[in-house]
Amino acid sequence: MKDAQLPENVELLRTRVVSGSDYPNQYPGIDNGFNLTEFKKNFKVKIQRLSKHSVEFDLIGVDASVANAFRRIMIAEVPTMAIEKVYVMNNTSIIQDEVVAHRLGLIPIKADPLEFDYMTEDGGPTDLNTLVFKLKKKCEFNPEAAADETDANVKYINSFVYSSDLVWEPKGNQEEKFGDSPPRPVHDDIVIAKLRPGQEMEMELHCQKGLGREHAKWSPVATASYRILPEITILEPITGEDAEEFKKCFVEGVVDVVMENGVKTAKVVNARKDTVSREVLRHEKFDNKVRLTRVRDHFICKFYICVCCCVGN
Repeated sequence: MKDAQLPENVELLRTRVVSGSDYPNQYPGIDNGFNLTEFKKNFKVKIQRLSKHSVEFDLIGVDASVANAFRRIMIAEVPTMAIEKVYVMNNTSIIQDEVVAHRLGLIPIKADPLEFDYMTEDGGPTDLNTLVFKLKKKCEFNPEAAADETDANVKYINSFVYSSDLVWEPKGNQEEKFGDSPPRPVHDDIVIAKLRPGQEMEMELHCQKGLGREHAKWSPVATASYRILPEITILEPITGEDAEEFKKCFVEGVVDVVMENGVKTAKVVNARKDTVSREVLRHEKFDNKVRLTRVRDHFICKFYICVCCCVGN
């Protein structure tokens, strides 16, 4: 049986995710065999939002396994640069060496991993596989601060150690190679530690290329997720005060109430904003007036570039 000849209820199960239904190939007359020509015709990628630290796009015409594979690749298979080795010369802060090393590793580094080799087990650091940063900071009393001053930023000098305190130390021909765009932390205001007078830090940091499957510090994304596109179909007109109540069953921006022939009428304006709360199904007055489904081969993907949310303040 061809898809065009499928009964309407079976066709709905083939193309939509309906509450209570299983995977569609359990229904007779449905061919889910992979066809490259059909795949090329149906597959689409649509960028919905793109910013410096995040991207939202739609994957259309693929199975959930493909969308999930793409998510896992972003998390674990895209190489980045991260601090791997921390050589501590002096650390008199209250934070232990291993904790500081862990926090340093989670600082995202702005450096093109394509310009570096992976560190081999039997090899050592070279200018081809390692970036070197120096960290040196000592806290002192501010002689110009008032005796009753309580603000640490005023009372002390160098009371905070920030990611901006990491100083790149070029090796080999790195200065010539990266001089126009020197490697540095993505953000300058990440707090590494707090110091008080007499405490200091002096360290050498080796930044190397790696993958997220080895350690989370090499993962290029802080969050990677996908969800199936929601679909809301109004089967019968919902008017008057019912339209206003219907609108309140969804988050802001999903349903709007417009005037049609002088009557308030509910209209779906942006189903992708729906959180799939299914609140509308609690109201008997809307029985058989609305159908909640999700488009089976349409995925909303969101990736947030790592901005050091794990390090915190």
